[in-house]
Amino acid sequence: PELLERVVEAAQRLKVGPGWEEGVQVGPLIREEHRQRVVGYIQRGLEEGASLALDGRGVEGRGFFLGPTVLAGVSPRMAVGREEIFGPVLSVAFAASLEEAIAQANAVAYGNMACVFTQSGRAARAFRERVQAGMVGVNVGVAQPFAFYPFSGWKASFFGDLHPHGPDAFLFYTQRKVVVERW
Repeated sequence: PELLERVVEAAQRLKVGPGWEEGVQVGPLIREEHRQRVVGYIQRGLEEGASLALDGRGVEGRGFFLGPTVLAGVSPRMAVGREEIFGPVLSVAFAASLEEAIAQANAVAYGNMACVFTQSGRAARAFRERVQAGMVGVNVGVAQPFAFYPFSGWKASFFGDLHPHGPDAFLFYTQRKVVVERW
């Protein structure tokens, strides 16, 4: 699909390296054990049926570097589709309908962030109201929380049991959602 091609092209342009170098956008992972864990996820995704649209495993350099990696054809039954990887890996799942996309997002145990790209206000409204995620993006790639609204994932994507962060600790009986849209 055209969108996947554009995502891969953009990921290929990201500069990998140490943070002190000019223009670096992807730094190293925290330690070799974590880099190997992320590489293991990539391999497991391939074994479970995902396809490799961009392979970041060949990055050279001193340190724990891993380049941007894009796995396509991912489903919630795959480890890369249901677990948090914490590395420069994008797992792309395809859906035949909005209903299927929402069902896929809600099928996993985590609820950190979910984004949809659409020209339909109806689809955007349905997605933002029904997807089970603490941060929701409409026509944005990352629904980045703002300083005045602290991160608050849903389901298994948060620590503790009450979502407390600063003043939000007073709202511990409320499950909140951030929606970021661009039209």
